[in-house]
Amino acid sequence: METLRERKKQRTRDALLRTALELFTTRGYERTTVDEIADTVDVSQRTFFRYFAGKQEAALFLQELAVARFVEAVRDRPAGEAPMTALRQALLEGWDGLNDIIESVVPVELYLRMYQVIESTPVLLAAHLRRSAEIEDSLARVLAEREGVDADADPRPRLAVAVFGGVMRLAERQWSSRGDVSLDAMRRLTISYLEQVGPALTENWRTRSGITGVSSET
Repeated sequence: METLRERKKQRTRDALLRTALELFTTRGYERTTVDEIADTVDVSQRTFFRYFAGKQEAALFLQELAVARFVEAVRDRPAGEAPMTALRQALLEGWDGLNDIIESVVPVELYLRMYQVIESTPVLLAAHLRRSAEIEDSLARVLAEREGVDADADPRPRLAVAVFGGVMRLAERQWSSRGDVSLDAMRRLTISYLEQVGPALTENWRTRSGITGVSSET
């Protein structure tokens, strides 16, 4: 059972995180200091560093939480599912649960606005992409374990994850540049791109309306 002390620590961490994201999205990441975040919550700078190594960790915290949940969801998919199916279903079936987790800490709208801050802030984007590469390695090993192959000797797990990760990166970038930055808009755009992976890689594009025609309707 969670103790009173643990609940208090959780509330402090959530308050610091919520305040940090609000300042990052309204004032800008570079113009926000750790002191300002701590002062707004009425705690010391030392208290902030008990929960976060720095403001970059706070800025990417919820993205890290979402990704960790996704990796575990892939690991828990039924053993008979093909690798790309496991990746797709873990993502799509995890949307509602992710929404609940995020809402327990900050408004989902605030979480989504942070994507735009990350995209427009070079230091955060670099950290995000670096972390994405690390996650791809973890996912490849999860797929390899599920399929009973060697992730270092068999290229297929990394290839599958690279394709999936590329689709997700494209969806993030396109979504963050559009007017509708709701969770539902991200979901629709992601699904439309995932549905085009097979045709885009295996079919003759001249015989189809193409990806652009599909995504423009989302």
